[in-house]
Order: sequence, then structure tokens, then C-alpha cells
Amino acid sequence: MSKSNVPHPCDLCASRRVSMFSDLTEAQVCSISDNKNMISHRKGQMLYYEGTKPLGVFCVKSGVIKIFKTASNGKDQILHLAQEGDLLGYSALLGEENYTNSAMIVEDAKICFVPKEPFLSTLFNNNLFFRKLTKALSQDLGLMQEKLLDASQKSIRERLAFAILQLANSYGVEGGGKQEINLQLSREELASIIGTASESVIRLLAEFKKDNLIELQGKKIIVKDKVGLAKLSDFYA
Repeated sequence: MSKSNVPHPCDLCASRRVSMFSDLTEAQVCSISDNKNMISHRKGQMLYYEGTKPLGVFCVKSGVIKIFKTASNGKDQILHLAQEGDLLGYSALLGEENYTNSAMIVEDAKICFVPKEPFLSTLFNNNLFFRKLTKALSQDLGLMQEKLLDASQKSIRERLAFAILQLANSYGVEGGGKQEINLQLSREELASIIGTASESVIRLLAEFKKDNLIELQGKKIIVKDKVGLAKLSDFYA
């Protein structure tokens, strides 16, 4: 791509401003733009499978993707919900190992695939980008440790309350003193986030509704009392 002032595709991408690519130089943005492919994905499609070899990284332009592992009993455990600006697959790529998890589209998404060579070239020639990625890897490890601690010490009720708060913070839309979670997850998916059975989630959601903490509209959850949920989740402990 030329060095003219003609805008490049990555320059026009709103999600880049909230991604780790936000501080790339013009030449590096140009290199990424020249080599990437942007693909539209429908809900339910797989982005990558656990055990396969990474050939690059994925940058989320729009949509929601669930990152999950499948246990020996066939049940899925959702590790993370990725959204606009998130970078996926870099841990396996940098570790030169196969994916340790899988990724599936939860809401229709547009995702850019950046091949290994231009990604690594950019990484090793931009100290700020390198530091950002290193920090992200450290944060990922810390979050995993927190999840393990929560699973061993928090009750299912506490974990569900905290999960609802996290979803509200990431996908909440304010209105009328309430906060609607603008992301429709099945009860099975919500259960796999906190590591329990869907029957337990259904029962607890009904109890939260009875306690006036939330409202339910089909699959949608509307938060009415964030303070109450925070206390229930032992967030302040």
C-alpha cells in the first residue's frame, strides 16, 4: 500500500481505537491492512477449534464470540466473551502451541484475520504494542486464577450474581433506572459461564426476580438492583 494520505481500511475501523492495534504507526497499520482478511460470521459458526494450530490472530470488528473449553463429559465451560476490539488467538500463537480452547460466534460478527508473519513483525517492531500484549497476557493469567478461586470458594448463587453484574457492565443499556443486558445468552450458556447446570441457573434467576433484583423478558435479563447483586455476589468482601 502506498504512503499517500488515502485512508486505509484499518484507519476507518472504529474498533481499532479500542483494540491493542490503536497505537500502531501508519506504516504498521498499512502492513496489517494489506495482509488481513475481514470475514462476516453468523451466530453459531465456529471461529477456531481447540487442538488446531493457529495461523494468525483474530481482531473483532463487531459482534460477540464465546471462548470455551469442552470437558471430558461433553459439557462446555465458557472462559470469556469477546467483543469489539478484542484480539483472539495470540496466546497460542506466541506460545507456538495449538489452541487450548475453542471460539464460537454468539452474535453475528465481523472479524479480521491477521496472518502470523505480519502480526509478529508488527509486534517485534513496536515496543508499545509489545508491552500492551505482555500486559494482556498477564491479565489473562490473573483472571484465570480468579475464576479458579471463585469456583472453589463462591457459591453458585454468588457466581451467578457476579456474572450478571459483569454482563451488565459490558453489554448493559441504561433506561428508566434499569440496565438491560443487550446480549441474549441461553440458560445453558449462562450456566457454562459459572460452571453449573442450566436447571440451577433457571431456579436462581427466578429467585433473583422474586427478590426484585432483576426482570426477565424471554432470554433477556434486566438488572434492577446492581447494589443488591453486588452484595449477593460478595463483591465487596
